[in-house]
Amino acid sequence: MRIGVPGEVKVQEYRVAAAPDGVRDLVAAGHQVVVQRGAGEGSSFGDDDYAAAGASLGSAADAWDAELVLKVKEPQASEYRFLRDDLTLFTYLHLAADRALTVALIEAGTTAIAYETVREPDGTLPLLAPMSEIAGQLAVLAGVGYLQRPNGGRGLLAGSVPGIPPSRMVIVGGGAVGYNAALIALGIGADVQLLDTSVPRLRTLKGLIPGAELLVSTPSRLAQCVKDADLVVGAVLVPGASAPKVITEEMVASMRPGSVLCDVSIDQGGCCETSKATTYADPAYVHAGVTHYCVANLPGAVPVSSTLAITNATLPYAQALAARGWREALREDPVLAAGLNVCAGEVTHAGVAAAFGLAHTPVAEQLGAVAA
Repeated sequence: MRIGVPGEVKVQEYRVAAAPDGVRDLVAAGHQVVVQRGAGEGSSFGDDDYAAAGASLGSAADAWDAELVLKVKEPQASEYRFLRDDLTLFTYLHLAADRALTVALIEAGTTAIAYETVREPDGTLPLLAPMSEIAGQLAVLAGVGYLQRPNGGRGLLAGSVPGIPPSRMVIVGGGAVGYNAALIALGIGADVQLLDTSVPRLRTLKGLIPGAELLVSTPSRLAQCVKDADLVVGAVLVPGASAPKVITEEMVASMRPGSVLCDVSIDQGGCCETSKATTYADPAYVHAGVTHYCVANLPGAVPVSSTLAITNATLPYAQALAARGWREALREDPVLAAGLNVCAGEVTHAGVAAAFGLAHTPVAEQLGAVAA
């Protein structure tokens, strides 16, 4: 199969979908891989590295002119012209927060498989997990910087010093983002409260982060925790669907001036009513005296680590798609099939359909229709 790896065009996105070692494995399996020139530079991988791995080098159009395209971030408006009905696109899509892209994929007839909705039977998200782990850690590190007075914060040290109270960090959501945020926050000596609606998940976390105060999230309890927080990390996820707005504008207004909110859920629309997506070019803004940090591609700041992690996670699925084609690969693997979001002009993920009031065609029905 002809596989394309285009460069990323999102603002300050330095990752690439496949490291040279991943390309080498695909070439060894008999596939032709076309990598856009310069695609790996942001991740410290040169064109020579890809050539040595057996890839062909070409333009963006060359990379997109493939049966299977591997990306990191969702296609930007400037890339919509590359979408077509004989293309399989495998990338992070976050469609529930992007009507324009959803419509573009529908109109083009593209087969779009989203990393973030590939789902194991136990509910785990194997392709989202590595980026969630990185994002959770980066959210706390970024928030710590914005607590400092020169950056508009309260002038608070995130860590602890004998004789004074530590900063208070509130993490909303106990998934991979929340867990990793808690690890970093505890590591620097903060007082950590983590809220989640799942008691079983809180029981699991008790053994993993014993230093955190673990609380069942209710509206009143969340409101009190947010009010007292110096840094809030929003880490709420409903796979494939819009994030629920659990942190209200009233809660934000109750926070002390100079406090910080990092909304990691922003890829799915954000879990706070006052959140709006930002970029690394202009990462933060102030609303009601609270600094909002809502960068939609947090792991893009550490592209070497992120690219290696993405390659490790996605390569087995990319190999399956390339070896068997998307139809057979999805029929044989329900985990991968859960990643199908749009196909043949129809929306196959219920969360995306609900977000925009569109008709929903179940994946099984779409696969059956294709087979008929």
